Amino acid sequence: MASDVSLDLVQVQAALSRWFTEQSRQGFFATDRRFRVIVWNRWMEIHSGHSAAKVLGRPLFDLYPDLTARGTHEYYDTALSGHITVISQGLHRYVLALPPTNANLPFTEMPQSGHIGPLSSDGEIIGTVTILEDVSDRLASEAELRAQIEAQRVARATAEQALRAKDEFLSTLSHEIRTPLNAVLGWARILGRQDIDRPLLERAVQVIERNATAQAKMIDDMLDMARIVAGKVRLEVQSVDLLGVVLAAVDVVMPSANAKQIAVRTRLEPTVPRVLGDHDRLQQVVWNLLSNAVKFTESGGSIEVRLEQAGRSVAIIVRDSGQGISADFLPFLFDRFRQHDPSSSRRHGGLGLGLALVRELVELHGGTVSVVSEGPNRGSTFSVILPTSVSPEVRRADLVAADSTDELAPSLVGVHILVVDDEPDSRELSVRALEQSGARVTAVSSSIEALVELRSFSPEALPHLIVSDIGMPRQDGYDLIRQVRSLEPDRGGRIPAIALTGYATPENVERVLAAGFQMHVAKPMAPAALVSAIAGVIRG
Repeated sequence: MASDVSLDLVQVQAALSRWFTEQSRQGFFATDRRFRVIVWNRWMEIHSGHSAAKVLGRPLFDLYPDLTARGTHEYYDTALSGHITVISQGLHRYVLALPPTNANLPFTEMPQSGHIGPLSSDGEIIGTVTILEDVSDRLASEAELRAQIEAQRVARATAEQALRAKDEFLSTLSHEIRTPLNAVLGWARILGRQDIDRPLLERAVQVIERNATAQAKMIDDMLDMARIVAGKVRLEVQSVDLLGVVLAAVDVVMPSANAKQIAVRTRLEPTVPRVLGDHDRLQQVVWNLLSNAVKFTESGGSIEVRLEQAGRSVAIIVRDSGQGISADFLPFLFDRFRQHDPSSSRRHGGLGLGLALVRELVELHGGTVSVVSEGPNRGSTFSVILPTSVSPEVRRADLVAADSTDELAPSLVGVHILVVDDEPDSRELSVRALEQSGARVTAVSSSIEALVELRSFSPEALPHLIVSDIGMPRQDGYDLIRQVRSLEPDRGGRIPAIALTGYATPENVERVLAAGFQMHVAKPMAPAALVSAIAGVIRG
Protein backbone atom coordinates (compact mmCIF):
# COMPACT_ATOMS: atom_id res chain seq x y z
CA MET A 1 0.00 0.00 0.00
CA ALA A 2 2.83 2.37 0.84
CA SER A 3 4.43 1.69 -2.52
CA ASP A 4 1.17 2.65 -4.25
CA VAL A 5 1.06 5.92 -2.34
CA SER A 6 4.69 6.58 -3.21
CA LEU A 7 3.97 5.86 -6.87
CA ASP A 8 0.98 8.18 -6.79
CA LEU A 9 3.05 11.00 -5.30
CA VAL A 10 5.68 10.58 -7.98
CA GLN A 11 3.00 10.75 -10.67
CA VAL A 12 1.38 13.78 -9.07
CA GLN A 13 4.69 15.57 -8.83
CA ALA A 14 5.44 14.77 -12.46
CA ALA A 15 1.98 15.95 -13.54
CA LEU A 16 2.30 19.15 -11.53
CA SER A 17 5.74 19.78 -13.00
CA ARG A 18 4.37 19.37 -16.54
CA TRP A 19 1.40 21.59 -15.74
CA PHE A 20 3.55 24.41 -14.33
CA THR A 21 5.99 24.04 -17.20
CA GLU A 22 3.64 23.60 -20.17
CA GLN A 23 -0.02 24.32 -19.38
CA SER A 24 -0.11 27.06 -16.77
CA ARG A 25 -1.76 30.32 -17.78
CA GLN A 26 0.73 32.12 -15.59
CA GLY A 27 4.39 32.80 -16.02
CA PHE A 28 6.58 30.64 -13.82
CA PHE A 29 10.34 30.66 -13.51
CA ALA A 30 12.88 29.85 -10.82
CA THR A 31 16.50 30.73 -10.11
CA ASP A 32 19.23 29.33 -7.92
CA ARG A 33 20.84 31.36 -5.17
CA ARG A 34 23.07 33.06 -7.74
CA PHE A 35 19.94 34.07 -9.66
CA ARG A 36 20.68 31.79 -12.60
CA VAL A 37 17.50 30.57 -14.32
CA ILE A 38 16.76 26.91 -13.57
CA VAL A 39 13.05 26.73 -14.62
CA TRP A 40 11.39 28.65 -17.51
CA ASN A 41 7.87 27.47 -18.31
CA ARG A 42 6.05 27.46 -21.63
CA TRP A 43 4.12 30.66 -20.79
CA MET A 44 7.43 32.47 -20.29
CA GLU A 45 8.72 31.15 -23.63
CA ILE A 46 5.61 32.42 -25.45
CA HIS A 47 5.49 35.88 -23.90
CA SER A 48 9.22 36.62 -23.55
CA GLY A 49 10.23 35.27 -26.92
CA HIS A 50 13.06 33.35 -25.25
CA SER A 51 13.07 29.55 -25.35
CA ALA A 52 13.93 27.64 -22.21
CA ALA A 53 17.00 26.13 -23.90
CA LYS A 54 18.48 29.63 -24.42
CA VAL A 55 17.56 30.92 -20.98
CA LEU A 56 18.41 28.09 -18.56
CA GLY A 57 21.69 28.69 -16.74
CA ARG A 58 21.85 32.40 -17.61
CA PRO A 59 21.72 35.06 -14.87
CA LEU A 60 18.26 36.64 -14.63
CA PHE A 61 19.69 40.14 -14.32
CA ASP A 62 21.67 39.70 -17.54
CA LEU A 63 18.48 38.74 -19.34
CA TYR A 64 16.54 41.66 -17.83
CA PRO A 65 18.97 44.37 -16.72
CA ASP A 66 16.12 46.80 -16.03
CA LEU A 67 15.32 44.74 -12.91
CA THR A 68 18.38 46.35 -11.36
CA ALA A 69 17.67 49.78 -12.86
CA ARG A 70 14.15 49.74 -11.39
CA GLY A 71 15.26 48.40 -8.01
CA THR A 72 13.29 45.16 -8.40
CA HIS A 73 16.44 43.10 -7.74
CA GLU A 74 16.03 43.93 -4.06
CA TYR A 75 12.89 41.75 -3.95
CA TYR A 76 15.00 38.78 -5.07
CA ASP A 77 17.52 39.46 -2.30
CA THR A 78 14.56 39.55 0.09
CA ALA A 79 13.32 36.21 -1.28
CA LEU A 80 16.66 34.57 -0.39
CA SER A 81 16.07 35.68 3.18
CA GLY A 82 12.75 33.80 3.21
CA HIS A 83 10.25 36.58 2.50
CA ILE A 84 7.60 36.85 -0.22
CA THR A 85 7.04 40.08 -2.15
CA VAL A 86 3.72 40.77 -3.89
CA ILE A 87 4.04 42.88 -7.01
CA SER A 88 0.90 44.86 -7.95
CA GLN A 89 0.31 46.38 -11.36
CA GLY A 90 -1.00 49.55 -9.81
CA LEU A 91 2.28 50.22 -7.97
CA HIS A 92 4.93 48.49 -10.05
CA ARG A 93 3.29 48.22 -13.52
CA TYR A 94 5.16 44.95 -14.30
CA VAL A 95 7.84 42.52 -13.09
CA LEU A 96 9.60 41.68 -16.35
CA ALA A 97 9.51 43.93 -19.42
CA LEU A 98 7.48 41.65 -21.69
CA PRO A 99 5.72 42.72 -24.93
CA PRO A 100 2.10 43.92 -24.47
CA THR A 101 -0.75 41.55 -25.34
CA ASN A 102 -3.60 44.05 -25.70
CA ALA A 103 -3.21 46.79 -28.32
CA ASN A 104 -6.11 48.76 -26.84
CA LEU A 105 -4.20 49.50 -23.64
CA PRO A 106 -1.80 52.45 -23.48
CA PHE A 107 1.20 50.39 -22.30
CA THR A 108 4.52 49.56 -23.96
CA GLU A 109 4.98 46.56 -21.62
CA MET A 110 2.60 43.84 -20.56
CA PRO A 111 0.89 44.93 -17.31
CA GLN A 112 1.54 42.26 -14.66
CA SER A 113 1.01 41.31 -11.08
CA GLY A 114 3.34 38.78 -9.46
CA HIS A 115 4.88 37.00 -6.49
CA ILE A 116 8.60 36.75 -5.77
CA GLY A 117 9.43 34.26 -3.06
CA PRO A 118 11.96 31.72 -1.79
CA LEU A 119 12.53 28.28 -3.36
CA SER A 120 13.09 25.81 -0.52
CA SER A 121 14.19 22.17 -0.21
CA ASP A 122 14.16 20.33 3.12
CA GLY A 123 13.87 23.66 4.94
CA GLU A 124 16.81 25.19 3.09
CA ILE A 125 16.41 28.12 0.68
CA ILE A 126 18.06 27.11 -2.58
CA GLY A 127 16.82 29.91 -4.88
CA THR A 128 13.84 32.06 -5.86
CA VAL A 129 10.48 31.47 -7.49
CA THR A 130 8.59 34.07 -9.54
CA ILE A 131 4.97 33.78 -10.64
CA LEU A 132 3.64 36.32 -13.18
CA GLU A 133 0.06 37.04 -14.21
CA ASP A 134 -0.93 39.03 -17.30
CA VAL A 135 -3.63 41.46 -16.12
CA SER A 136 -4.24 43.05 -19.55
CA ASP A 137 -7.72 41.59 -19.97
CA ARG A 138 -8.74 42.69 -16.49
CA LEU A 139 -7.45 46.21 -17.09
CA ALA A 140 -9.19 46.32 -20.48
CA SER A 141 -12.46 45.24 -18.87
CA GLU A 142 -12.02 47.84 -16.15
CA ALA A 143 -11.23 50.50 -18.75
CA GLU A 144 -14.29 49.55 -20.76
CA LEU A 145 -16.41 49.64 -17.62
CA ARG A 146 -15.01 53.05 -16.70
CA ALA A 147 -15.67 54.27 -20.25
CA GLN A 148 -19.26 53.05 -20.02
CA ILE A 149 -19.69 54.72 -16.64
CA GLU A 150 -18.17 57.93 -18.01
CA ALA A 151 -20.39 57.77 -21.09
CA GLN A 152 -23.42 57.33 -18.87
CA ARG A 153 -22.27 60.21 -16.70
CA VAL A 154 -21.75 62.44 -19.73
CA ALA A 155 -25.11 61.40 -21.20
CA ARG A 156 -26.83 62.12 -17.90
CA ALA A 157 -25.05 65.47 -17.59
CA THR A 158 -25.96 66.31 -21.19
CA ALA A 159 -29.59 65.38 -20.60
CA GLU A 160 -29.69 67.42 -17.40
CA GLN A 161 -28.07 70.34 -19.20
CA ALA A 162 -30.60 70.02 -22.03
CA LEU A 163 -33.44 70.05 -19.52
CA ARG A 164 -31.98 73.10 -17.79
CA ALA A 165 -31.48 74.80 -21.16
CA LYS A 166 -35.08 73.99 -22.12
CA ASP A 167 -36.40 75.35 -18.83
CA GLU A 168 -34.23 78.46 -19.15
CA PHE A 169 -35.37 78.96 -22.74
CA LEU A 170 -39.06 78.58 -21.89
CA SER A 171 -38.64 81.00 -19.00
CA THR A 172 -36.78 83.44 -21.24
CA LEU A 173 -39.33 83.01 -24.03
CA SER A 174 -42.19 83.74 -21.64
CA HIS A 175 -40.40 86.85 -20.38
CA GLU A 176 -39.40 88.10 -23.80
CA ILE A 177 -42.91 87.70 -25.23
CA ARG A 178 -44.75 89.03 -22.21
CA THR A 179 -42.57 92.14 -21.87
CA PRO A 180 -43.48 93.76 -25.23
CA LEU A 181 -47.01 92.39 -24.92
CA ASN A 182 -47.34 94.19 -21.59
CA ALA A 183 -46.33 97.44 -23.25
CA VAL A 184 -48.73 96.91 -26.16
CA LEU A 185 -51.70 96.08 -23.93
CA GLY A 186 -50.88 98.81 -21.43
CA TRP A 187 -50.60 101.57 -23.98
CA ALA A 188 -53.63 100.25 -25.87
CA ARG A 189 -55.67 100.69 -22.68
CA ILE A 190 -54.26 104.20 -22.25
CA LEU A 191 -55.41 105.00 -25.79
CA GLY A 192 -58.92 104.02 -24.71
CA ARG A 193 -59.12 107.02 -22.41
CA GLN A 194 -61.15 109.94 -23.67
CA ASP A 195 -58.83 112.70 -22.44
CA ILE A 196 -55.59 111.58 -24.14
CA ASP A 197 -53.58 114.46 -25.65
CA ARG A 198 -51.62 114.48 -28.90
CA PRO A 199 -48.10 114.00 -27.44
CA LEU A 200 -49.29 111.03 -25.37
CA LEU A 201 -51.03 109.57 -28.43
CA GLU A 202 -47.84 109.79 -30.45
CA ARG A 203 -45.88 108.24 -27.62
CA ALA A 204 -48.37 105.36 -27.35
CA VAL A 205 -48.24 104.65 -31.07
CA GLN A 206 -44.43 104.60 -31.03
CA VAL A 207 -44.29 102.22 -28.06
CA ILE A 208 -46.90 99.87 -29.53
CA GLU A 209 -45.19 99.77 -32.92
CA ARG A 210 -41.74 99.20 -31.41
CA ASN A 211 -42.87 96.38 -29.13
CA ALA A 212 -45.04 94.70 -31.75
CA THR A 213 -42.08 94.78 -34.12
CA ALA A 214 -39.92 93.15 -31.43
CA GLN A 215 -42.48 90.37 -31.01
CA ALA A 216 -42.66 89.79 -34.75
CA LYS A 217 -38.86 89.60 -34.90
CA MET A 218 -38.79 86.95 -32.16
CA ILE A 219 -41.39 84.86 -33.96
CA ASP A 220 -39.48 85.18 -37.24
CA ASP A 221 -36.25 84.10 -35.54
CA MET A 222 -37.88 81.01 -34.01
CA LEU A 223 -39.48 80.05 -37.32
CA ASP A 224 -36.19 80.58 -39.17
CA MET A 225 -34.33 78.39 -36.71
CA ALA A 226 -37.01 75.69 -36.93
CA ARG A 227 -36.71 75.71 -40.74
CA ILE A 228 -32.92 75.53 -40.58
CA VAL A 229 -32.99 72.61 -38.13
CA ALA A 230 -35.50 70.81 -40.36
CA GLY A 231 -33.41 71.54 -43.45
CA LYS A 232 -36.26 73.46 -45.08
CA VAL A 233 -34.65 76.86 -45.61
CA ARG A 234 -34.66 77.88 -49.25
CA LEU A 235 -32.39 80.62 -50.47
CA GLU A 236 -33.50 82.88 -53.30
CA VAL A 237 -30.04 82.82 -54.85
CA GLN A 238 -28.98 85.73 -57.01
CA SER A 239 -25.95 87.91 -57.55
CA VAL A 240 -25.85 90.22 -54.51
CA ASP A 241 -24.06 93.52 -54.03
CA LEU A 242 -22.88 93.41 -50.40
CA LEU A 243 -22.25 97.15 -50.27
CA GLY A 244 -25.96 97.82 -50.57
CA VAL A 245 -26.72 95.06 -48.07
CA VAL A 246 -24.35 96.52 -45.45
CA LEU A 247 -25.52 100.10 -45.98
CA ALA A 248 -29.15 99.08 -45.60
CA ALA A 249 -28.40 97.20 -42.37
CA VAL A 250 -26.47 100.18 -40.99
CA ASP A 251 -29.43 102.45 -41.76
CA VAL A 252 -31.75 100.14 -39.81
CA VAL A 253 -29.65 100.16 -36.61
CA MET A 254 -28.65 103.83 -36.70
CA PRO A 255 -31.66 105.07 -34.69
CA SER A 256 -30.85 102.62 -31.89
CA ALA A 257 -27.17 103.53 -32.00
CA ASN A 258 -27.94 107.24 -31.93
CA ALA A 259 -30.26 106.76 -28.97
CA LYS A 260 -27.34 105.23 -27.01
CA GLN A 261 -24.87 107.81 -28.38
CA ILE A 262 -22.85 105.06 -30.02
CA ALA A 263 -20.61 106.18 -32.88
CA VAL A 264 -20.95 103.96 -35.95
CA ARG A 265 -18.05 104.21 -38.39
CA THR A 266 -17.95 102.46 -41.76
CA ARG A 267 -15.03 101.51 -43.97
CA LEU A 268 -16.65 99.99 -47.04
CA GLU A 269 -14.76 99.19 -50.22
CA PRO A 270 -17.05 100.12 -53.13
CA THR A 271 -15.37 97.72 -55.56
CA VAL A 272 -15.73 94.43 -53.65
CA PRO A 273 -16.91 91.56 -55.86
CA ARG A 274 -20.51 90.43 -55.68
CA VAL A 275 -21.54 87.17 -54.03
CA LEU A 276 -24.10 84.52 -54.85
CA GLY A 277 -26.77 84.41 -52.18
CA ASP A 278 -30.12 85.46 -50.84
CA HIS A 279 -30.22 89.26 -50.55
CA ASP A 280 -32.69 89.31 -47.65
CA ARG A 281 -30.91 86.55 -45.71
CA LEU A 282 -27.53 88.26 -46.08
CA GLN A 283 -29.06 91.51 -44.88
CA GLN A 284 -30.48 89.56 -41.92
CA VAL A 285 -26.96 88.36 -41.11
CA VAL A 286 -25.48 91.87 -41.11
CA TRP A 287 -28.45 93.31 -39.24
CA ASN A 288 -28.17 90.66 -36.52
CA LEU A 289 -24.47 91.37 -36.06
CA LEU A 290 -25.02 95.12 -35.90
CA SER A 291 -28.01 94.95 -33.57
CA ASN A 292 -26.01 92.60 -31.33
CA ALA A 293 -23.15 95.11 -31.28
CA VAL A 294 -25.51 97.96 -30.38
CA LYS A 295 -27.16 95.89 -27.64
CA PHE A 296 -23.89 95.02 -25.91
CA THR A 297 -22.09 98.33 -26.33
CA GLU A 298 -22.41 100.91 -23.56
CA SER A 299 -23.51 104.49 -24.23
CA GLY A 300 -20.69 106.53 -25.67
CA GLY A 301 -19.03 103.48 -27.23
CA SER A 302 -18.22 102.84 -30.86
CA ILE A 303 -18.90 100.31 -33.61
CA GLU A 304 -16.84 99.88 -36.76
CA VAL A 305 -18.23 98.16 -39.84
CA ARG A 306 -15.84 97.09 -42.60
CA LEU A 307 -16.47 95.55 -46.00
CA GLU A 308 -13.36 94.46 -47.83
CA GLN A 309 -11.98 91.91 -50.21
CA ALA A 310 -10.08 89.06 -48.54
CA GLY A 311 -8.23 87.16 -51.26
CA ARG A 312 -10.90 85.46 -53.38
CA SER A 313 -13.54 86.10 -50.72
CA VAL A 314 -15.37 89.07 -49.25
CA ALA A 315 -15.16 89.93 -45.54
CA ILE A 316 -17.78 91.73 -43.45
CA ILE A 317 -16.25 92.77 -40.14
CA VAL A 318 -18.17 94.26 -37.19
CA ARG A 319 -16.00 95.46 -34.30
CA ASP A 320 -17.43 97.02 -31.15
CA SER A 321 -16.05 98.49 -27.92
CA GLY A 322 -18.73 96.75 -25.86
CA GLN A 323 -18.76 94.34 -22.94
CA GLY A 324 -16.73 91.65 -24.71
CA ILE A 325 -16.94 87.88 -24.29
CA SER A 326 -15.27 85.72 -21.67
CA ALA A 327 -12.93 83.01 -22.91
CA ASP A 328 -15.00 80.21 -21.36
CA PHE A 329 -18.14 81.28 -23.26
CA LEU A 330 -16.56 81.94 -26.66
CA PRO A 331 -16.91 78.30 -27.85
CA PHE A 332 -20.66 78.40 -27.18
CA LEU A 333 -21.43 81.86 -28.56
CA PHE A 334 -23.09 80.61 -31.76
CA ASP A 335 -25.06 77.80 -30.09
CA ARG A 336 -28.85 77.95 -30.19
CA PHE A 337 -30.57 79.29 -27.06
CA ARG A 338 -27.21 79.84 -25.31
CA GLN A 339 -26.80 83.12 -23.50
CA HIS A 340 -23.87 84.29 -21.42
CA ASP A 341 -26.27 85.32 -18.67
CA PRO A 342 -29.60 83.43 -18.81
CA SER A 343 -30.64 84.56 -15.33
CA SER A 344 -33.61 86.76 -14.54
CA SER A 345 -31.23 89.53 -13.48
CA ARG A 346 -29.54 89.81 -16.87
CA ARG A 347 -29.21 93.24 -18.40
CA HIS A 348 -29.94 92.34 -22.01
CA GLY A 349 -32.99 90.62 -23.44
CA GLY A 350 -33.36 88.23 -26.33
CA LEU A 351 -33.84 84.52 -26.97
CA GLY A 352 -30.24 83.68 -27.79
CA LEU A 353 -31.08 82.95 -31.44
CA GLY A 354 -29.57 85.90 -33.31
CA LEU A 355 -25.97 84.69 -33.52
CA ALA A 356 -27.05 81.09 -34.04
CA LEU A 357 -29.02 82.25 -37.08
CA VAL A 358 -26.01 84.21 -38.29
CA ARG A 359 -23.84 81.10 -38.27
CA GLU A 360 -26.46 78.89 -39.92
CA LEU A 361 -27.25 81.42 -42.67
CA VAL A 362 -23.59 82.19 -43.36
CA GLU A 363 -22.80 78.48 -43.65
CA LEU A 364 -25.76 78.01 -46.00
CA HIS A 365 -24.04 80.59 -48.23
CA GLY A 366 -20.79 78.60 -48.14
CA GLY A 367 -19.11 81.06 -45.81
CA THR A 368 -17.76 81.14 -42.27
CA VAL A 369 -18.28 83.36 -39.24
CA SER A 370 -15.86 83.79 -36.36
CA VAL A 371 -15.48 85.98 -33.29
CA VAL A 372 -12.50 87.32 -31.38
CA SER A 373 -12.61 88.99 -27.98
CA GLU A 374 -9.88 89.83 -25.51
CA GLY A 375 -12.28 89.30 -22.64
CA PRO A 376 -14.89 91.17 -20.57
CA ASN A 377 -15.13 94.90 -21.28
CA ARG A 378 -12.59 94.60 -24.12
CA GLY A 379 -15.03 94.55 -27.03
CA SER A 380 -15.44 91.91 -29.70
CA THR A 381 -14.90 91.48 -33.43
CA PHE A 382 -17.15 89.36 -35.67
CA SER A 383 -15.91 88.37 -39.12
CA VAL A 384 -18.06 86.92 -41.90
CA ILE A 385 -16.19 85.50 -44.90
CA LEU A 386 -18.24 84.83 -48.06
CA PRO A 387 -17.07 83.40 -51.38
CA THR A 388 -17.41 85.70 -54.39
CA SER A 389 -19.63 84.83 -57.31
CA VAL A 390 -17.99 86.77 -60.12
CA SER A 391 -14.61 88.26 -60.95
CA PRO A 392 -13.63 91.63 -59.44
CA GLU A 393 -13.99 93.47 -62.76
CA VAL A 394 -17.82 93.44 -62.49
CA ARG A 395 -18.76 97.05 -61.76
CA ARG A 396 -21.32 98.35 -59.30
CA ALA A 397 -22.72 100.46 -62.14
CA ASP A 398 -24.28 97.28 -63.49
CA LEU A 399 -26.67 97.30 -60.54
CA VAL A 400 -27.79 100.88 -60.48
CA ALA A 401 -30.85 100.32 -62.62
CA ALA A 402 -31.95 97.33 -60.59
CA ASP A 403 -31.44 98.97 -57.20
CA SER A 404 -32.87 102.40 -57.94
CA THR A 405 -36.50 101.53 -57.28
CA ASP A 406 -38.98 104.03 -55.98
CA GLU A 407 -39.26 103.48 -52.21
CA LEU A 408 -42.54 105.44 -51.94
CA ALA A 409 -45.70 103.35 -51.67
CA PRO A 410 -47.52 103.44 -55.04
CA SER A 411 -50.94 104.99 -55.49
CA LEU A 412 -53.98 102.73 -55.78
CA VAL A 413 -56.36 105.41 -56.99
CA GLY A 414 -59.08 103.85 -59.14
CA VAL A 415 -58.41 100.32 -57.84
CA HIS A 416 -61.29 98.36 -56.28
CA ILE A 417 -60.19 95.74 -53.74
CA LEU A 418 -62.20 93.06 -51.93
CA VAL A 419 -60.74 92.38 -48.45
CA VAL A 420 -61.70 89.10 -46.73
CA ASP A 421 -60.66 88.65 -43.08
CA ASP A 422 -62.61 87.25 -40.13
CA GLU A 423 -60.49 89.17 -37.58
CA PRO A 424 -62.00 92.68 -37.22
CA ASP A 425 -58.79 94.50 -36.18
CA SER A 426 -56.76 92.97 -38.98
CA ARG A 427 -59.53 93.67 -41.49
CA GLU A 428 -59.75 97.30 -40.39
CA LEU A 429 -55.98 97.72 -40.66
CA SER A 430 -56.01 96.46 -44.25
CA VAL A 431 -58.96 98.68 -45.16
CA ARG A 432 -57.35 101.81 -43.73
CA ALA A 433 -53.98 101.12 -45.37
CA LEU A 434 -55.59 100.59 -48.76
CA GLU A 435 -57.94 103.54 -48.50
CA GLN A 436 -55.05 105.83 -47.57
CA SER A 437 -53.42 104.77 -50.83
CA GLY A 438 -56.50 105.80 -52.77
CA ALA A 439 -58.13 102.40 -53.25
CA ARG A 440 -61.85 101.69 -53.00
CA VAL A 441 -62.35 98.81 -50.57
CA THR A 442 -65.14 96.32 -49.99
CA ALA A 443 -64.53 94.43 -46.75
CA VAL A 444 -66.21 91.20 -45.61
CA SER A 445 -65.61 88.81 -42.70
CA SER A 446 -65.91 85.39 -44.33
CA SER A 447 -65.47 83.41 -47.52
CA ILE A 448 -69.24 83.01 -47.81
CA GLU A 449 -69.78 86.79 -47.67
CA ALA A 450 -67.02 87.28 -50.23
CA LEU A 451 -68.74 84.97 -52.73
CA VAL A 452 -72.06 86.71 -52.13
CA GLU A 453 -70.42 90.08 -52.84
CA LEU A 454 -68.77 88.81 -56.01
CA ARG A 455 -72.09 87.51 -57.34
CA SER A 456 -73.72 90.86 -56.57
CA PHE A 457 -71.34 92.83 -58.82
CA SER A 458 -71.91 93.34 -62.49
CA PRO A 459 -69.02 92.30 -64.74
CA GLU A 460 -68.00 95.96 -65.12
CA ALA A 461 -67.99 96.58 -61.33
CA LEU A 462 -66.02 93.51 -60.22
CA PRO A 463 -63.09 94.16 -57.85
CA HIS A 464 -59.68 94.44 -59.47
CA LEU A 465 -58.12 92.24 -56.77
CA ILE A 466 -58.93 90.10 -53.71
CA VAL A 467 -56.94 90.24 -50.46
CA SER A 468 -57.90 87.26 -48.32
CA ASP A 469 -56.88 85.74 -45.02
CA ILE A 470 -56.25 81.98 -45.01
CA GLY A 471 -57.23 80.84 -41.52
CA MET A 472 -60.98 81.50 -41.27
CA PRO A 473 -63.80 79.43 -39.72
CA ARG A 474 -66.15 77.22 -41.76
CA GLN A 475 -64.48 78.00 -45.09
CA ASP A 476 -60.86 79.07 -45.15
CA GLY A 477 -58.97 81.04 -47.78
CA TYR A 478 -58.21 77.91 -49.79
CA ASP A 479 -61.92 77.14 -50.05
CA LEU A 480 -62.54 80.71 -51.16
CA ILE A 481 -59.94 80.79 -53.91
CA ARG A 482 -61.03 77.37 -55.18
CA GLN A 483 -64.62 78.59 -55.54
CA VAL A 484 -63.54 81.89 -57.06
CA ARG A 485 -61.45 80.12 -59.69
CA SER A 486 -64.46 77.95 -60.57
CA LEU A 487 -66.50 81.03 -61.54
CA GLU A 488 -66.88 82.24 -65.11
CA PRO A 489 -64.36 84.92 -66.13
CA ASP A 490 -67.06 87.61 -66.32
CA ARG A 491 -68.21 86.67 -62.81
CA GLY A 492 -64.75 87.04 -61.22
CA GLY A 493 -63.06 83.72 -61.94
CA ARG A 494 -59.86 85.40 -63.09
CA ILE A 495 -59.59 88.13 -60.44
CA PRO A 496 -56.02 88.17 -59.10
CA ALA A 497 -55.73 87.41 -55.39
CA ILE A 498 -53.22 87.92 -52.58
CA ALA A 499 -53.13 85.74 -49.47
CA LEU A 500 -52.53 87.87 -46.37
CA THR A 501 -51.87 85.33 -43.61
CA GLY A 502 -49.98 84.40 -40.49
CA TYR A 503 -49.13 81.00 -42.02
CA ALA A 504 -45.67 81.89 -43.27
CA THR A 505 -43.58 78.73 -43.70
CA PRO A 506 -42.16 77.88 -47.15
CA GLU A 507 -44.69 75.05 -47.35
CA ASN A 508 -47.50 77.53 -46.70
CA VAL A 509 -46.21 79.82 -49.45
CA GLU A 510 -46.09 76.93 -51.92
CA ARG A 511 -49.59 75.83 -51.01
CA VAL A 512 -50.95 79.37 -51.38
CA LEU A 513 -49.49 79.80 -54.86
CA ALA A 514 -50.59 76.31 -55.92
CA ALA A 515 -54.14 77.01 -54.75
CA GLY A 516 -54.53 79.94 -57.15
CA PHE A 517 -53.28 83.04 -55.31
CA GLN A 518 -50.85 85.27 -57.16
CA MET A 519 -48.85 86.30 -54.07
CA HIS A 520 -48.30 85.46 -50.40
CA VAL A 521 -47.91 88.29 -47.83
CA ALA A 522 -47.12 87.32 -44.25
CA LYS A 523 -48.66 88.84 -41.15
CA PRO A 524 -47.77 91.05 -39.41
CA MET A 525 -47.42 93.21 -42.49
CA ALA A 526 -46.32 96.77 -43.05
CA PRO A 527 -49.15 98.71 -44.76
CA ALA A 528 -46.74 100.00 -47.41
CA ALA A 529 -45.66 96.43 -48.15
CA LEU A 530 -49.26 95.36 -48.76
CA VAL A 531 -49.88 98.34 -51.02
CA SER A 532 -46.70 97.62 -53.00
CA ALA A 533 -47.65 93.94 -53.32
CA ILE A 534 -51.09 94.87 -54.68
CA ALA A 535 -49.61 97.36 -57.15
CA GLY A 536 -47.13 94.73 -58.31
CA VAL A 537 -49.84 92.11 -58.90
CA ILE A 538 -52.08 94.55 -60.76
CA ARG A 539 -49.20 95.76 -62.95
CA GLY A 540 -47.98 92.18 -63.43
